[in-house]
Amino acid sequence: MLECTFCHIPGVGGHTERALWQQGCRTWHDYLDSPSSYSTGGTATAYFTRSVQKSADSLEAGDFEFFSRALGTKESWRAWPSFRNRCVYLDIETDGGMGGDAITMVGLYDGADFQCLVRGEDLDSFPDVISRYSMIVTFFGAGFDIPLLRKAFPDVPFDQIHIDLCYTLKRVGYRGGLKKIERQLGIARSGETDGLTGRDAIRLWNEYQSGRDSSLKLLVDYNREDVVNLELLAQIAYDKLQRTLLVDAGLAEVAR
Repeated sequence: MLECTFCHIPGVGGHTERALWQQGCRTWHDYLDSPSSYSTGGTATAYFTRSVQKSADSLEAGDFEFFSRALGTKESWRAWPSFRNRCVYLDIETDGGMGGDAITMVGLYDGADFQCLVRGEDLDSFPDVISRYSMIVTFFGAGFDIPLLRKAFPDVPFDQIHIDLCYTLKRVGYRGGLKKIERQLGIARSGETDGLTGRDAIRLWNEYQSGRDSSLKLLVDYNREDVVNLELLAQIAYDKLQRTLLVDAGLAEVAR
């Protein structure tokens, strides 16, 4: 989907993008092969051509910062397949506070391996760990996880492409908290973690601080399911948004 995207070019909107697709210009490469063959609305051909070439060059170079700026949060979902191999699904737990020191753990899943950074153990390694990734996927991370992480780690730029599934899923009709949406989609939790909430995460941390090691294990298991399930939700959101976009553009045959 990323290489079919034109609306990230300044001054170009969804109407021009759909018009290009309907003219048969489905990808950047289609356009660059014959710029004079396509109408770009009110955008000058030379400027449009430079912008498309910049996009193609940035993707080839793996320049995630370019796409983070160009796509913004609303259209970041389009980059998911292209940067999936350097994507991390992230979720934090806290002790109930709202400062940077409230974070008790950060769960990270890269599609293959899960890592949990725990306060008092290895949480301080977060800046190094997060620097390995080009894309971050969260659920309500823009409103909660990332602001608290910025407070805790003010030197981390957080310049990755960010997909916040809370808002992305809302665009395809799924509203509510993470657990509610999981139930709507038939995504089951384990017997040990089913029914646990953020309030329980605070309780489990406090129990661990009081010496109950089993509470930390359960909290880590709860966090693991949070981040692992984000990958499936990202796939669902991407598939539905891509199909909706193409059908709305009159390209139902491409969406099949």
